[in-house]
Amino acid sequence: MNRNTVRPELADALRDGFHNIGQASESSGVSTKMIRHYERIGLMPEAVRTYANYRLYSAADLHRLRFIHRARSLGFSLEQIRDLLTLWDDPKRASSEVKRLARAHAAELGEKIRELQAMQRTLETLATRCHGDGRPTCPILDDLAGDG
Repeated sequence: MNRNTVRPELADALRDGFHNIGQASESSGVSTKMIRHYERIGLMPEAVRTYANYRLYSAADLHRLRFIHRARSLGFSLEQIRDLLTLWDDPKRASSEVKRLARAHAAELGEKIRELQAMQRTLETLATRCHGDGRPTCPILDDLAGDG
């Protein structure tokens, strides 16, 4: 069944191997809300609909959802995922472009890690300087207020 055919009954579509949105969510690990969002922003093609207007997903759709889910779990932004999907959909793609995107993202993650580690060191230093007792003075609050 392609996306331009007559709308089927849900039971017929499920028998033919399609999945409703709940099944697609369970199979892919992507919430139903996010599946609808990905469709709205064009990461997923518009879903086939039943006669009663329920969304239907093919095995290829589930594969695409799993791709998106895995890319999100690696911290790729939606725009980066859009670029990766474009490459994935192109059988004539150059793997060098995919590698470039992955390396650029890894570098971004490395910078975020360094920033987070610096924040952690600062907070640990401030916590060490705080007496943590009944006194009202607190170097943590002083630092946050710009008085430290």
